[in-house]
Amino acid sequence: MIYIVVIAAVLSLSFAAFNYLTVKNMPEGTEKMQEIAEAIRIGANAFINYEYRILYLVVGIVAVLLAVITTWHAAVALLIGSAMSGCAGFVGMKIATYSNVRVANRARETENIGETVKVAFRGGSVMGLCVGGFALLGIFIVYMVFGIGMGQISITSASYTNMLGLSFCPFTMTLSGYALGCSMVAMFNRVGGGIYTKAADMGADLVGKTEAHIPEDDPRNPATIADNVGDNVGDVAGLGSDLLESYVGSISSGIILAYHMFSKSVAEGTGMDSVLLNKLILFPLVFVSVGLIASCLGIASLLFKKKMSDDPHKDLDGSTYLASGVTIILGLLISYFMFVEFESASLKTILGFSCGWLSAWIAAAIGVIAGVVIGILAEFYTSADFKPTRILAQASLEGAALTITQGLALGMKSCMAPCLVLGAGIILSYQAAGMYGVAMAAMGMLSFVTATVSVDTYGPISDNAGGIAEMSLLNPNVRRITDTLDSVGNTTAAIGKGFAIGSGALAALALMISYQYSYNDFNSELILNLMEPMTLAGAIIGGALPFLFSGMLIDAVAKAARKMVSEVRRQFREIPGILEGKAKPDYKTCIEISSKGAIGEMKVPSMLAIVVPVACGFVFGPEFVGGILIGSTICSIMIAIFAGNAGGAWDNGKKYIESGHIAGFGKGSPAHDAAVIGDTVGDPLKDTVGPCLDIFIKIMSTVSLVAVAVFAEHNLVDLISRLF
Repeated sequence: MIYIVVIAAVLSLSFAAFNYLTVKNMPEGTEKMQEIAEAIRIGANAFINYEYRILYLVVGIVAVLLAVITTWHAAVALLIGSAMSGCAGFVGMKIATYSNVRVANRARETENIGETVKVAFRGGSVMGLCVGGFALLGIFIVYMVFGIGMGQISITSASYTNMLGLSFCPFTMTLSGYALGCSMVAMFNRVGGGIYTKAADMGADLVGKTEAHIPEDDPRNPATIADNVGDNVGDVAGLGSDLLESYVGSISSGIILAYHMFSKSVAEGTGMDSVLLNKLILFPLVFVSVGLIASCLGIASLLFKKKMSDDPHKDLDGSTYLASGVTIILGLLISYFMFVEFESASLKTILGFSCGWLSAWIAAAIGVIAGVVIGILAEFYTSADFKPTRILAQASLEGAALTITQGLALGMKSCMAPCLVLGAGIILSYQAAGMYGVAMAAMGMLSFVTATVSVDTYGPISDNAGGIAEMSLLNPNVRRITDTLDSVGNTTAAIGKGFAIGSGALAALALMISYQYSYNDFNSELILNLMEPMTLAGAIIGGALPFLFSGMLIDAVAKAARKMVSEVRRQFREIPGILEGKAKPDYKTCIEISSKGAIGEMKVPSMLAIVVPVACGFVFGPEFVGGILIGSTICSIMIAIFAGNAGGAWDNGKKYIESGHIAGFGKGSPAHDAAVIGDTVGDPLKDTVGPCLDIFIKIMSTVSLVAVAVFAEHNLVDLISRLF
């Protein structure tokens, strides 16, 4: 069954290549459109090339450290993971810079929403297909080379001893290295891209819209090109690497947990054998593979649809629901073939499977359903089709202060329902299949990630298309079409962020259980006592970490945005005729400000998730780090949901006013100015803080899992206690 994995990966990457070439062969439009698209493309390429040079220097250093303190296999797997994630982000960014102008041109030629949606979605599907394809291809390589080729798959004890004399279970450490490589790329792309895009966006809005009262993406605004570049490097490359990392993390957590459960079963004598272990390892791999095939069907159903509706959201939802439905059906068959040979009683005794061969499927299906429900909740709170965002738009009539106050309230209230869904998902999946079921719920939530990323990436491509239409002075009808697509894109982005943080929380929980197994005796009961002072102190500090991380990101955006605002004001003041359209703005300087700001400010936040758990582990030991993981995971979930939903609602509330839904208060009105300020406040929340927090908790869990075997034996607190 392992060959289903490579078949799905090759199918996905082949479909991605087909869509890539199809988009590239479409006409780009007028000469002015081509000129603007080329400027965006050059800026995006320059930034990601520079960012990747720094990223892979850090990856190389971490790989060397990993080879020394753990195993060389983990170091090589880390390089493979970083290469796969880096490729997905790079290809997705490239196609976005080709798709944006072609979306604008299709809208110009046809003035048809359905036909324009197809082009934007085809471009977005390349990113989605690359996420699933590259992630599974990398896992297949690791499985075949290290698992089968080197025999690691059959080694279930800590039998590999490294140069420091530390022993590890080789395949779990190799897989952890692969996940860590994906996490590092995701952190750099999300943090760097998030700072870049929001610095440019805030600078363009604060001066262009609220001071000069010129339209969004007006060619007279010097920050517009930088803003459009940011959509590609942050919302596309960052998004792709982010969800690829979530995808790999959810798969890895299930496999690693299976090994630890096997060791515990052997220690307790409950009867788990190597045949069942192999099934537990293969199930998440094969399940996500059929999910990838289902996603290809869902994408194809929209791209080859003969008659599109005038409601993009309906068509996009149809693609996603088809992918999730087929995933559940195919997953049922996989669960049957995997576990039907085992007696229900033994599965319950050994693994806590309460429903026999159906148990793992039920847990995965709960994850799929929970992901869809969280997406629906995100849509309710962020879409202008529903009451919360419309109330927020009405608050703009009373000024910026009440707009911000109302948005904060909306974001805070929106945390409750998704957390109830997550809590119910954890309880139900545990009841169905024990701790393995919780890991399968995380895997199920992301099993059709290719479809969700395709829909999510469609948003920034549409946003870019609107910018190109505005800067090229195309017919206002073109901009109306792209604005409709962009508004839907804001909602799909909020849905994608809900998927990411929900699955991240479940995967982090599964990794936390594996973390406890890694330093405890398998004969003892796994308990992390929160009332124990060391653990409680760790939980308190861990709870503060997401706030520190978020504050650093917002501060980084504010610093870069401040420079951008000053530069835009300087150009309006010092370049004669710029606001009359007689002189051309200096776009290059604004691009440089965003690039330098992003690269300069991303380093410390990006390293925080790696350095803190390791440093705390070597000083205070594993219980303290366990507390950090609990505290940071819980707080990160709340902040990420709040940030994503509040920011999305502010953005769509602004677009609701711009669309003329509040009579007498359109673009340029005081209410619109207030809505723009609210949107600007929400920008770093929804596109920098929220998306980075799910990576933050998973990279902390992964790093802790990799390093715990070392600091559990060698930490300062234990050394002092032995001496005294």
